[in-house]
Amino acid sequence: MKIAAFLKRTLLVAGLAAASLASAQDIKLGFNGDLSASPSAQSGQAAVLGMQAAIDDINAAGGVLGRKLALVSRDDLSQPPKAIQNMSDLIDNEKVTVVFGPTNSGNALAWKHIPNQKKVPVIGNVGSGTDITKPMAAGADNYMFRVSMVDRDQVGALMAYVKKNAATKTVGLMAETTGYGQGGLKDMQEIADLQGIKVAATERFAVADTDMTSQLNKMKAAGVDTVVVWAQGTPIAQLIRSMEKINYFPLTLTSWAADNITFYDAAGKTLADKPIFMRTVSEAKTPVQQKLYDRIGSKLKAPSSFSFALHGYDSVQIAAAAIKQAGSTDGAAIKNALEDLRAPVAGVLKTYNKPFSKTQHEALTAGDFVWIKWKDGRLEPYTDTVIKGLAKADYKY
Repeated sequence: MKIAAFLKRTLLVAGLAAASLASAQDIKLGFNGDLSASPSAQSGQAAVLGMQAAIDDINAAGGVLGRKLALVSRDDLSQPPKAIQNMSDLIDNEKVTVVFGPTNSGNALAWKHIPNQKKVPVIGNVGSGTDITKPMAAGADNYMFRVSMVDRDQVGALMAYVKKNAATKTVGLMAETTGYGQGGLKDMQEIADLQGIKVAATERFAVADTDMTSQLNKMKAAGVDTVVVWAQGTPIAQLIRSMEKINYFPLTLTSWAADNITFYDAAGKTLADKPIFMRTVSEAKTPVQQKLYDRIGSKLKAPSSFSFALHGYDSVQIAAAAIKQAGSTDGAAIKNALEDLRAPVAGVLKTYNKPFSKTQHEALTAGDFVWIKWKDGRLEPYTDTVIKGLAKADYKY
């Protein structure tokens, strides 16, 4: 009996060790972003759904380097200190190979020094802050990449619209006071200068404000007929509702956060169609995108967040291609592979041919964006005579 018990224990320990070894051999990918707290949390949730779908597809095809991929997610609660803690945990404790996220741009700016110091590549798939992918110092190795919108590219397009619009006489800028809003405001001010656009008024508001009539009355007094806004979905909606309170509706161009269902729900059907903005996809899906939507659509908080699932899916496919090309999970080798991907990567948003270089870490640029407005509860492609008349030379950023 003692021998039998010994053998049983030995087999049990061996089985546990084998299971642990198999788990340890997974290539871990980390996500660090808001999944529950801010108006943009549903964007992070959608990105994770897209990432997991890509991981499932890659694993079903045999994995990468003969190993399975595994996702480790951390909710940063939209708080920079928590985001910093998560990044250290993912890199030091979980030993992830690549990190994805964040949801909120300001959090990436708080922790981007960590992956750069530890040589772990990051592929952003939600946050669009311009400075996220900039190197820490001139000429320094840069481990920050992105498959998502870029604020400065969006602002360049919006300001081109303002410049070409014959109906625009007086321009105002508005932004929330978060890192996201103030980063966008900096871009707006700089590109307005590049375009020779005189800004008559600039106003700020807190992300939780519900009444912006004071700021809008100042815009109205300055004669502003066109306002460019940088904020998350809910505060943009509160701004539009505040316009209704004083019956003042200037032409409104906004960040892509107006695509968030939190904007639509807070603005309501009638007011939701006021802003013009950009995003990476409309609700008109390609067959490949429809196939992915059929898999994960029921898990999305709203159909409008599907674009982030596309970013999540494609960012994992690009990471997998880089790991395969590097033949290693070494961070520096993966970074070098990302900067010189030799084979095209078929994504659901597009096929990526050399999406990155040593100095260019954005997989999506203004040419990948589409103009959008809400119409009858759907995100529909939008065009008008101004958009039709825009040429590449008009985009200055």
